[in-house]
Amino acid sequence: MATYKEIQDYVKLNNGFMSKSCWIAHMKELCGLNPKMSARRYSPTSRTNPCPLEKQDALRNAFRHFGMI
Repeated sequence: MATYKEIQDYVKLNNGFMSKSCWIAHMKELCGLNPKMSARRYSPTSRTNPCPLEKQDALRNAFRHFGMI
C-alpha cells in the first residue's frame, strides 16, 4: 500500500494540487480501505475536513495507480 506522501506527490504531479492527509484518510474510508485513526482526530464518528467532491476523483485515480483499489 502506498504511503500518504507517495499519494500526495502523485496527485500534485498529475493534478496540480497538494492533497491534505485528512482528505486521503477520508477517501480511504469511502473506498473501504480502513485507514488508521489519527491521534489528532477529535471524534471517531465525524470529520472536520472531509475531502471536497471536486478532489475525490484525483485521489481515487491515485489509489488505482498504486493498486489500492
